[in-house]
Amino acid sequence: MYIRWILLVSQGLGRIVIRYSRVGNKVYTKFFIYIPTSVAKDSSFPFKPGERVVIRIQDNKLIVEPAELEEKT
Repeated sequence: MYIRWILLVSQGLGRIVIRYSRVGNKVYTKFFIYIPTSVAKDSSFPFKPGERVVIRIQDNKLIVEPAELEEKT
């Protein structure tokens, strides 16, 4: 008897947003990635609010991974 496993991946349509903030005479640009609630609340979502992440581009894809904490000696 064979059991076929199907991996269910929660997905949704997110959005990239640009916000500008002015401090004195300087204008700063901030980029935000909005993640749908259904994805962020999925039990397999790997991040917690406020967690630091490493973001890189690889093969035309955006890769987001948990940041490794540096140990203080």
